[in-house]
Amino acid sequence: MTKGTPPSTRPENLATGPGPIPEPERPSPERHSDVAHRGVLVTGENGEDGPKAFYIHIEARPGKEAEVERMLRDIYGCVLDEPATGPWFGVRYSATTFGIFEAFPNIAGRDAHVAGGGGDIFRDKDRMNAILAYPAHVYRLDVLLNKMTAGK
Repeated sequence: MTKGTPPSTRPENLATGPGPIPEPERPSPERHSDVAHRGVLVTGENGEDGPKAFYIHIEARPGKEAEVERMLRDIYGCVLDEPATGPWFGVRYSATTFGIFEAFPNIAGRDAHVAGGGGDIFRDKDRMNAILAYPAHVYRLDVLLNKMTAGK
């Protein structure tokens, strides 16, 4: 008889889905507007070359939702001139929860995007601290299947 995998100690809603990763020092929602954060948290590996993507989970500070929408429009304006950025979607899940999904033909295309204007926006820690409740969580992803061309 073999032992099975022990149950996860993580809350079920955090097991595998995209979203913010809880940080032990994270303040309560009532206090998070007073606390600075690092702006962006990046997880995942580059892995082997091939089609790549980012999924970015973004949580607005209460009352800063319009500023987060403006940030998404600013990033969109930057990616229009990036030849390796393929499909790009800025989305809203709820009043304060937003996301970006963007795809690239390879690691070099994704790296070029990070070095560009959209990356500059996320590197602006003052702006990120002013409008985001928590660091934007950037997930590095491999594209397994797609119906669209991931870049040119």
